[in-house]
Amino acid sequence: MGQKINPLGFRLGITQNHRSYWFAKPKKYSKIFEEDKKIRNCIELYVQKHIKNSSNYGGIARVEIKRKTDLIQVEIYTGFPALLVESRGQGIEQLKLNVQNILSSEDRRLRMTLIEIAKPYGEPNILAEYIALQLESRVAFRRTMKKAIELAKKGNIKGIKIQIAGRLNGAEIARVEWAREGRVPLQTIRARINYCYYAAQTIYGVLGIKVWIFQDEE
Repeated sequence: MGQKINPLGFRLGITQNHRSYWFAKPKKYSKIFEEDKKIRNCIELYVQKHIKNSSNYGGIARVEIKRKTDLIQVEIYTGFPALLVESRGQGIEQLKLNVQNILSSEDRRLRMTLIEIAKPYGEPNILAEYIALQLESRVAFRRTMKKAIELAKKGNIKGIKIQIAGRLNGAEIARVEWAREGRVPLQTIRARINYCYYAAQTIYGVLGIKVWIFQDEE
């Protein structure tokens, strides 16, 4: 069997950049690492609570965290910044307050910025959220995959692969189905491939969604 590896970690430092930028002493490393995870979880929970519903999905592609001596800079890359700004009249200020509350009481400033992605459906996280929303609304999985590929092709990509695993359409036996359009060269390190795993909570159980998007070659 082929040995599977996460496509992002495989290309780290070549075509993929780190999601967190900071330096820490060995004793403090685990504490700061855990803090980064809490910040990302807080943003995800806020989006699920205030933005996600039957017609909207979060639209957050990734969260980058940069730390300096007395400053934590959080950059949220989103395809639909208006949703975060306008949510419940509070928007990003409320989100910033929530993140500030979970941070330890050290005297550090928090700066939060929204960065808009020009072609949101070229990002696997946003596409996977769209697929999950459709599956949770009981839309047929083949139709959903076909529509997702059409949306992704608008973003000038070179290839896409979507895989859905679980009790598809409520079948008794779980199975894996996939669809591909164009090239997705997973073994080529210089290929700029974005990858995402997302779990859809359906009434039949959890469906695992994997999306690989081949954007360009170095």
